[in-house]
Amino acid sequence: MNNVRFATSVHILTLLATMKDEYLSSDFIAGSVNVNAAVIRKEISNLKACHLVDSKEGKGGGSTLARPASKIKLSEVYEAVRQVHVLGRSNTPNPRCPVGRDVNKHLESLYEDTDNYVKQKLSVITLEEFVKKFK
Repeated sequence: MNNVRFATSVHILTLLATMKDEYLSSDFIAGSVNVNAAVIRKEISNLKACHLVDSKEGKGGGSTLARPASKIKLSEVYEAVRQVHVLGRSNTPNPRCPVGRDVNKHLESLYEDTDNYVKQKLSVITLEEFVKKFK
């Protein structure tokens, strides 16, 4: 992953779960995350596409969870924001090198195993369980 999207998305979802009876504006969320509201709107758009967040536009609008925090697994958030493997990307080695020609094949297997391990660990943690850390 090598970026802050997972942390930002979990922060957004934690706020929404904590203040579940309100629609939160991107400006309010941005103040908590300490980033520009445009970053929040982009992440909310992605979380909405992944059915984790609902949004309402206009006066009194904002975002809320699409379903109860007890029904959202952190592995879903990971999947929603993952762009590359947790260990990064492969390089473009020299195909004439005895190591270079096969290293990416073996790295890819390692990357898949690592991603599966991360997803498995996150699949047993609900957003609700994570939110309880703040009470």
